[in-house]
Amino acid sequence: MHKERIKALVNVALGRDTADLVIKNANLVNTYSGELLEGYSIAIKGEKIAFVGKNGNHTIGSETKVIDAEGKVVIPGFIDAHTHLDIPIVHPNEYLRYSILSGTTTVVTETLEIANVLGYEGVLNLLDALKEQPIKFFATVPSLVPTLPALEEGTPISPEEVDSLLKLDRIVGLGETPWLPIIDENEEVLAILSRGHEAKKRLEGHGAGAKGNKLVAFAAAGISSCHESITMEEAVDRLRLGMYVMVREGSVRRDLEAISSIRGKISDFRRLILVSDGLNPEDLLNYGHMSYIVQKAIDLGFEPIKAIQMATINPAEYFSLDGICGGIAPGRDADILIIPDLRTIRCQLVIAKGQIAAQNGELLLEPRKDRPPAVALKSVRLPKRFTAADFNVPVRNTKVEVEVRVVNLVSEVITRELIAKLPVANGSIQADPKQDIVKVAVIDRHHGTGRSFTGFVKGFGMKSGAFASSYSWEARSPIVVIGANEDDMACAVNRIAELSGGIIVCAGGKILAELPLPIGGLLATCSVEEAAERLYQIRQSLKNLGCSLSNPYLSIQTLSGTFLPYFRITQEGLVNSKEKRIVALITGGG
Repeated sequence: MHKERIKALVNVALGRDTADLVIKNANLVNTYSGELLEGYSIAIKGEKIAFVGKNGNHTIGSETKVIDAEGKVVIPGFIDAHTHLDIPIVHPNEYLRYSILSGTTTVVTETLEIANVLGYEGVLNLLDALKEQPIKFFATVPSLVPTLPALEEGTPISPEEVDSLLKLDRIVGLGETPWLPIIDENEEVLAILSRGHEAKKRLEGHGAGAKGNKLVAFAAAGISSCHESITMEEAVDRLRLGMYVMVREGSVRRDLEAISSIRGKISDFRRLILVSDGLNPEDLLNYGHMSYIVQKAIDLGFEPIKAIQMATINPAEYFSLDGICGGIAPGRDADILIIPDLRTIRCQLVIAKGQIAAQNGELLLEPRKDRPPAVALKSVRLPKRFTAADFNVPVRNTKVEVEVRVVNLVSEVITRELIAKLPVANGSIQADPKQDIVKVAVIDRHHGTGRSFTGFVKGFGMKSGAFASSYSWEARSPIVVIGANEDDMACAVNRIAELSGGIIVCAGGKILAELPLPIGGLLATCSVEEAAERLYQIRQSLKNLGCSLSNPYLSIQTLSGTFLPYFRITQEGLVNSKEKRIVALITGGG
């Protein structure tokens, strides 16, 4: 902090100068001591808090704006300590509108998806887009080492670029690193962890499925947190190893209810943190951001002050940001919420960086507009227009049916291997919608090669048409297309190329619904409202084609993600991630 700003805060605190804004008669939640302090005043000068105490009249002048919070509760602004800005599918400018209204004043985002597609420059461009916004953004360095190094493309960010990013103040950690490469002693993974250690940054972990000594080894590598606990027992295991447990309640998973029984198991909540892990447009519209998550924690039985601490001081201390946020105290940023009472997390007033950002559900501070660089709008590179023939699966034998391995969806994101018999026609294996088995192809869109692999998936329920997305969870975010008809698969892929990214539903050669994603093939340029409406239309169109999934766009995004269990499809072929090998599509050859 510059000395002139220090002087200004000191002078307001002593009454030598007046505050810009004063909240008086507040019932203040002190997140440092865990108390509710009645009749307090908070004086703000610029972006900072200058005074907190029982009587702040000495800080009020003729130009001071005064807010009487009598009968209300005042709490710090919320921190989302782990999210993905690609999951809202809209530019952060639009995402911010609902985030602010929900009392979120600080966000820590992963950057791996942008880095996957746009590399080091893409991460820098994202950080630039997040500068000088009404709320604070911090980020983690993408941990882009592949889950299965022998089978996947390597990181698009060099070690030197990782070092450069780790030196930035707004980079607070190394992004979530899976546990399997760590216990397998992958040299590239260990090298990037070492860089994080040397830079004294937090090391985020992705510990889904890690148990026993494997979990202990994960912690021994210096992993400081994990957001993958899905039961109370898993959360306790991680806490006992010194990790912070980030409890997810967002669009990818909702784990808060399952973990909430931890209230009766532990007495120290300092290492529990509430996070979203990403919110899609529909959830942003229907629920909001952090206020909804904190409210749910209270509704599930967490003491209100503890729930508030889990979204304020706990994440602030974890990331060493408690000198600027996480509590209401002199010298901290003025990120403050006024709510009706301790058990009702409804933001009647949102102050971010000393400015009134929202009041009674109305946004008062507009997010800063940012135009994506030209390179971000040209991330879909296909060498040609696709045809039905590009999705043929040829066989050498003359059988009328053949036994193949199928990616079987057992939940919206979890898959297993299934052996099924499929018909053969004109020397090519056919989809069989009667068995709920359709084709799925993964297509490189990064290098302009059009390299692809076509297999089969069970569980979408589609009887006709095709469904495609340029946003997927494999390295470099290839196009994934699912279809009961090869002509429609080609139509959907070609439409993605025309739009420079998107989510598409096609049937009978016609586009039924679409959401363009021109920014890196990941983000839309439309509003949250329009994105939510288009996603609804996509879901309804898929339902009309027979799809039974409640969140089909999450399923198509995750089909190629090899860090998820356990049978996946990539550009290289079918992958048994448990055994870390590519397996043949046709059993016994063909």
